[in-house]
Amino acid sequence: MTNIFDTHAHYDDEAFDGDREALLESLPKNGIAKVVNVGSGLEACRRTLALMEKYDYIYGAIGIHPSDSGDLDEESFAWLGQQYGSRKCVAVGEIGLDYYWDEPAREIQQKWFRRQLNLAREVKKPVIIHSRDAARDTVDILKEEGAEEIGGVIHCYSYTREMAKTFLDMGFYFGIGGVLTFKNARKLKEAVEYIPLDRIVLETDCPYLAPAPNRGKRNSSLNIPYVVSALADIKGIDEEAVRQAVWKNSHELYRL
Repeated sequence: MTNIFDTHAHYDDEAFDGDREALLESLPKNGIAKVVNVGSGLEACRRTLALMEKYDYIYGAIGIHPSDSGDLDEESFAWLGQQYGSRKCVAVGEIGLDYYWDEPAREIQQKWFRRQLNLAREVKKPVIIHSRDAARDTVDILKEEGAEEIGGVIHCYSYTREMAKTFLDMGFYFGIGGVLTFKNARKLKEAVEYIPLDRIVLETDCPYLAPAPNRGKRNSSLNIPYVVSALADIKGIDEEAVRQAVWKNSHELYRL
């Protein structure tokens, strides 16, 4: 059985403070062969660097989430740029726009989104895009900054099938996780039916977004088989075919 690659996790989160080491050490024997831990704020990026140093199978993505972009300044941005020399630092992320909240101001989010896209171009790393309630501005900025030359993944894809075509045309992958198993996820299921299997990667966003039947509980990479099953159902193929495809896609996305 093909191993699993969790392309987006937050094991530095305080939700794991009680049992982080035991949980992480259990992953390989449960078929989770690789994990990308994703920075969101500056401190989360520092914790991510520590995790990827400690565990062979944990890689890191370093970037500032739009909700934390108000904390960025030139000094911290320069520090970020210095972190991509490591072979195990595989992406710039998660970056993007989040208009669900009023803060930080949209101009601040957009400024640092553009800066981090250009940083990714400089360091030759793909980007992990967070976009919530901000589809149009996300697409406009990606196009204006030539993101099709940078490449990357739309994390926790939540928009329509029609919007998926726009991201596909720009060459992006799509991060699919526990939401796919939710009964009320009709829009996402329609998008996933449309998105070619060779553009899909699996992710948890743990500790968030645990799939059914564990919805509402703390999520971890151990729950990905539920997402594999849902994806196999939608695509009308067996689970091993899904596992093989997304394993290959994940390596291509992160250039491993």
